[in-house]
Amino acid sequence: MLTKQVEKALNDQIRVEAESSQVYLSMASWAEVKGLEGIAQFMYKHSDEERMHMLKLIKYVNERGGHAIVTDLSAPKTEYGSFQKLFQELYEHEIFVSNQINELVHVTLQEKDYATHNFLQWYVAEQIEEEALARTILDKIKLIGNDKGGLYLFDRDVQQITVDSAASDTGV
Repeated sequence: MLTKQVEKALNDQIRVEAESSQVYLSMASWAEVKGLEGIAQFMYKHSDEERMHMLKLIKYVNERGGHAIVTDLSAPKTEYGSFQKLFQELYEHEIFVSNQINELVHVTLQEKDYATHNFLQWYVAEQIEEEALARTILDKIKLIGNDKGGLYLFDRDVQQITVDSAASDTGV
């Protein structure tokens, strides 16, 4: 059974995950309109992942005797200026989400809800991977500079970019 404090914190995180999905969806649409098909596909995929993160939280709250609440969402921005700025915003957004997850974990410890604390460790590991991925992409963008050929290759290859994280299940 969830305490009211943990239930509220989980519902707040449900909203964060839903809004994250919307942010990535907006980024995907922007990239698609700019002819950056690879970046668009990368963002569409990440939008879907964020929605799955939200659904996992909803099911958890409801299974633990709480009531997951679906709320209205803040509209994401629709203009990003450049693909470099878009990925910088993605990185900053992932840091924001990590901070939110850390606050949620803190609440579970204060409330001595060790089951929810354990459940949230997946999100903690996921955020380590998401931040590492965003940093890797920003490093690649810095290498490109203003080279149009580099942008073409980056756009083509970004769909395949992944990071082997220290927190991943495969380890080593």
